[in-house]
Amino acid sequence: MATLEDPLEIGGCEVPNRLYRAPLLECAGNGPDAVETLIDDLEPAAASGVSLICQGATIVRGEGGCAAPGMTRVDDPAFVSRLAELTDRIHDHGSRIFVQLEHGGLRSMETWHAEYRAENPDLEQLAVSRPPWQLRALDRAGFLHYDPRVLSTEEVYELAADFGRAAAYTADAGYDGVHLSGANMGIVQQFLSPFYNRREDEFGGSPENRLRFLQVVHDEIRERAGDVPLMTKVPAETPAPPVVRRKLSLEDGVEIARRLERIGYDAVVPVQTSVVWDMSIVRGEYPDRAWENEAMQEGYATAFGGRWRTRLVAAANRVQSLQYTLEGPWNEEFCRRVREQVSIPVLAEGGIRERREMDRLLGGESTETETETGTDTDPNTNDTPACDMVGMARPFYAEPRLGARLLEGPRTRTRTRTQPAEETRVLCESCNNCTVPQVTGAPGICRTPSVLRERGELEQAGAYD
Repeated sequence: MATLEDPLEIGGCEVPNRLYRAPLLECAGNGPDAVETLIDDLEPAAASGVSLICQGATIVRGEGGCAAPGMTRVDDPAFVSRLAELTDRIHDHGSRIFVQLEHGGLRSMETWHAEYRAENPDLEQLAVSRPPWQLRALDRAGFLHYDPRVLSTEEVYELAADFGRAAAYTADAGYDGVHLSGANMGIVQQFLSPFYNRREDEFGGSPENRLRFLQVVHDEIRERAGDVPLMTKVPAETPAPPVVRRKLSLEDGVEIARRLERIGYDAVVPVQTSVVWDMSIVRGEYPDRAWENEAMQEGYATAFGGRWRTRLVAAANRVQSLQYTLEGPWNEEFCRRVREQVSIPVLAEGGIRERREMDRLLGGESTETETETGTDTDPNTNDTPACDMVGMARPFYAEPRLGARLLEGPRTRTRTRTQPAEETRVLCESCNNCTVPQVTGAPGICRTPSVLRERGELEQAGAYD
């Protein structure tokens, strides 16, 4: 059974331990400060001992496709070559860095961000098929705006080639691997999902055909970037709203993972995600502090198209926070079922918050409870390891050097004075005050005073040294 400190190999790339920083929005863009912004965001995790840094979604084309403000594009080799400074800094700490490649498709900013749409009136969303009726209804009601262009078969192949070109540019810049954004409603999920994919050519219809885009992307990356380690998120659309009948089940997700291994993918990240952007992705508390922040109101109105629309989005956010409660790790069952069927590494993320929990996911430790007669093992606990590596995202906004508190080792011996590693819990409260402001282009940082105060106390105690 593995421990968090054990090394792992992903497609020939050895990572020193089994803790990774899951993809987040770095909001770095492509401007003159982009590389330094990425270094400021990503290097602290590597310096704290985290073995694998997954840079957040980067866009493989030069126009459109961004799901949120500030996403970085990796279609320009001249710009990507500058990112060698970032990869060198990560490598200086003995860590590895993968880049997450993405295109938003129907989830792109031009569908929901009012100002961006006004500034780019000629942009069309790339679509796998005509938008489903539920999305067309939201368009007619004025909540979203769709002007889709359904990709021809030839254009699908060209989009796959863009993924391959971007992979080659990043490999040349020193990235250790590629992580495809196969979930969170990006275009890869749109190809996989029967909700989105109603195509009648070789990329639609049967589950095998819906998977073909990932096959072609794999082939393009192998042709252009060689044997660079390649992994992808694998979606199961179990949190989708009840009005959605055509969706990917857990069984579908397991079968996708099995087929991806046969295609040649080196690792998978199973996630349960909806077919629309909702709090099934970032579960937790309603971020009242963020929504009520007066300094953010103008930015929200600009993004959503007015104050009343902002209030509607906030109200929907409140309802979803009650529907998708934080009961992590919420991808555990999916990950375990995939791991039982594949021999490639399975990475788990989604609501993981304690070191003890990480050890259990990796090593299959039983849950024990004290009774009057001794120690009992919970009969409902599955002893099968759920994954080969564990990751977190939002907790790194709260604690950029979080690895120092979670890992045991020469670089991470100092921690809280009273809390051993096996009892360590992250400070992140899953309050989502870090995520909502990002619709305005604000950086992803922790804004919760109680968390910041506690982090300051830990810093003074040397917990992150």
